Amino acid sequence: MMRAGLTAERVTLAAAELADEVGLDHLTMSAVARRLGVKDASLYAHVRGLEDLRGRIALLGADEKTIRIAEATAGRAGKDALVAYADAWRAYAHDHPGRYTATQIPMEIDPELLARAPGPRRAIELTYSMLRAYALTEPDLTDAVRLMRSTLHGFVSLEAAGGFAHARPAQESWVRCLDALHSLLEHWPAPGEGDPR
Repeated sequence: MMRAGLTAERVTLAAAELADEVGLDHLTMSAVARRLGVKDASLYAHVRGLEDLRGRIALLGADEKTIRIAEATAGRAGKDALVAYADAWRAYAHDHPGRYTATQIPMEIDPELLARAPGPRRAIELTYSMLRAYALTEPDLTDAVRLMRSTLHGFVSLEAAGGFAHARPAQESWVRCLDALHSLLEHWPAPGEGDPR
């Protein structure tokens, strides 16, 4: 018999909390069922399986991260917006490592769920909107989005993996990386500039 009040949302939240604790790769349906105090089979009335559950965690994480970034960047522009955006991104990755990981890896997500989820779409809108303040147009704008995402994700992933064991505090490097990113965005190279080919 299903535990009263069990819903897809409740299962997803419990799984997300567990993923933050043990890592997304170590998430299992059995562990989620134990956390909720139900039999494994009870979960399948609400989610189709582990891959579906991981997709739901990704959407939850995208929604949460986007809300945090939107709140941080509201009313800001230029470097202030860039720093607020980046700091919110990094804080979310620190606070919710399992959910963050789910937002960064390719996975199959139910198209109906994806269509109803505002997070991924809003994240794209926020990012492009913030970078347009640097007077970039396509295709440079998309290249800048990719550079920024690579920079932020690369830094927080290396940091989470213990890759910054140097005596210099990671926070000091983070600040300088954002300074450099801002400078590059302000002085975006023209097509072909510096291309050795």
